[in-house]
This record gives sequence, C-alpha cells and structure tokens, in this order.
Amino acid sequence: MAATRDGIDALLRDRGLRRTTPELTAESLLRGAHASAVLEGSDSTLDAVREDGGGPMAQAAVRVSTELLGLVPTLATSPLQVLARLHTLAASGVAADDDLGRPRDEESAQRLQGLARLLTSETSAPALVLAAVVHADLATVAPFCSHNGLVARAAERLVLVARGVDAKSLVVPEAGHLALQREYESNLRGYRDGGQAGVHSWLLYAAQAFARGAEASPVNG
Repeated sequence: MAATRDGIDALLRDRGLRRTTPELTAESLLRGAHASAVLEGSDSTLDAVREDGGGPMAQAAVRVSTELLGLVPTLATSPLQVLARLHTLAASGVAADDDLGRPRDEESAQRLQGLARLLTSETSAPALVLAAVVHADLATVAPFCSHNGLVARAAERLVLVARGVDAKSLVVPEAGHLALQREYESNLRGYRDGGQAGVHSWLLYAAQAFARGAEASPVNG
C-alpha cells in the first residue's frame, strides 16, 4: 500500500496537479461510473455513457458520480447519511421508495454502524487500507436491497478523496477493479469467506487495483 500511495502521489504531483481542471475530474468520475456499471453487468460502452447515459445500470452509476464529491464534507461526521444517499441515488426508480437508503435487516444495520464507527474514529490505518476495507465490507455484506456494488465502489472513491489521497478525484479505482475483474471477484469472495487470510489477500489485491486505477486516470491522456 505504501508503494501504491507513492505511485499515486507521483502521478498527481508530476502530471496531475500541474494541469488539473474540473473537466479532468469530471472525466475521471465518468470513467469510474462506466467501469462500476460494467462490474454490475452493464453492457453500455463508455461512448454511450458519455453521449446519453447508457442503460439503466450505467445511468444509476452516473447519478451517483454526479453527487459524489458533494458528499465529501459529510463523510467524516455522518457516514451513515452518506451511504444512505449513495444508495438512494443508485436505486432511485428501481427500488421501492421505502427501501431507498435503508438497510435490509438488523444485521445489515449493525454492520453499517460498524463502518460508521470506523470512518469517524481515529485510526493509524493508511487511507488506502481504509478505503479498501469500506469497499469490501459494503460489497460483501450487501446491506441494501440492491446496487450494493455501485455503493461500495463509490464509497471507496469517496474515502480516497476525503482522506487526502486523491483530493481532486483524478484516479479511477473502479477502472482498476474492472481491469482485474476476475481477481476482483475472487478476492471479494475471499474477504467474505476466508477469514484473516482472505482479508490479507484482498488488501494485497486492492493495492494492485489502486495502481491500475492511477494508470487509468485522465491525466495520463
């Protein structure tokens, strides 16, 4: 993770920060939305998403990405509110209104409370580790009635922004996961079922995925 963080810092320092524009951030978010939707089964191309939003899953991912950075200030104080909003954006028009932003059951609610405590308490864990754990927990617990993958990947990006790894949101972690889709899916299963070894393997995988996400940044052209 330390080596990956060094690589991200070098990218943003040497290429990103010298020519960062709102358009680059918007492009990163769009690429991320497309990749996240594909991981949920969307067959919309990036060009289709860019032109008209693509299919329903791609449109859901774009809705999430459009509001994502506006949620950064709230994450540190009210993470449950942020996660509920992410699900509401993703599942709007698909899930019943009463289910939007609400955990499926008591166990899901407790797991979300645990994530909220993790996000609001002091920790010595590197931000990349925190982002990876938040992602994997949301993806494997699936606390909402639908669209949990979109929420998990959006929350991961949000943590990277809020914790200062990528303040301008130029890295595309979702594209990193898509580039490594087979490993992504198998390591999520390992995180869910493999105990400490599964968590360790997920974190090693996540470091690779973040590095691939840096390569997918629009600052690289």
